[in-house]
Amino acid sequence: MPKQKFYVVWKGRETGIFTSWAECETLVKGFVGAEFKAFETRREAESAFQSKYEAFKGRASTSGKWRKSEEPPIIPSICVDAACKGSPGKMEYRGVETESGREIFRAGPYPDGTNNVGEFLAIVRALTWLVKHKRKLPIYSDSENAIAWVEMGVCKTRLKHTGKNAIVFAMIRSAENWLAENELDDEAALKWNTGEWGENPADFGRK
Repeated sequence: MPKQKFYVVWKGRETGIFTSWAECETLVKGFVGAEFKAFETRREAESAFQSKYEAFKGRASTSGKWRKSEEPPIIPSICVDAACKGSPGKMEYRGVETESGREIFRAGPYPDGTNNVGEFLAIVRALTWLVKHKRKLPIYSDSENAIAWVEMGVCKTRLKHTGKNAIVFAMIRSAENWLAENELDDEAALKWNTGEWGENPADFGRK
């Protein structure tokens, strides 16, 4: 059963704290300049609602539950995540520093993508970022499919290639070429333990 989330709407057809994405979506979808975000607990949501949206924009909804875990993620590290409205739908992805939540790259949205494709591209983008900056850090993703694809060096998506998502497939080919030309460690990326650590710090804080 999905974990209960709480949705804060600072700006929309109605403002407040709501307990379902369906209700939140009706208040913000199509509303110009809508400001909203999901939180894991009512306490977090209530605290956020008393603050300004800018304090949470671009940051994960997680409160850092991983910090209290007996077996927390490796620090320092990078977390990546993707968001997609529909499948296929508008897809975007980003990477952040796990500890601070500071965004280090962001791409999209692109039309007719999928969440797993976004996660795949995000992992490869993180790998290229590490090479560029001459650093070696663990990369966390919550997509087992994307992690497996990166290790295989091939994006095994069933996404249909159309004129609208030509740029997405161009990025996939570029990522696959980079993986073919670069030797990776045994584990190119690690699985983020959402159940134990809470939301991935790169989470977009949506549905």
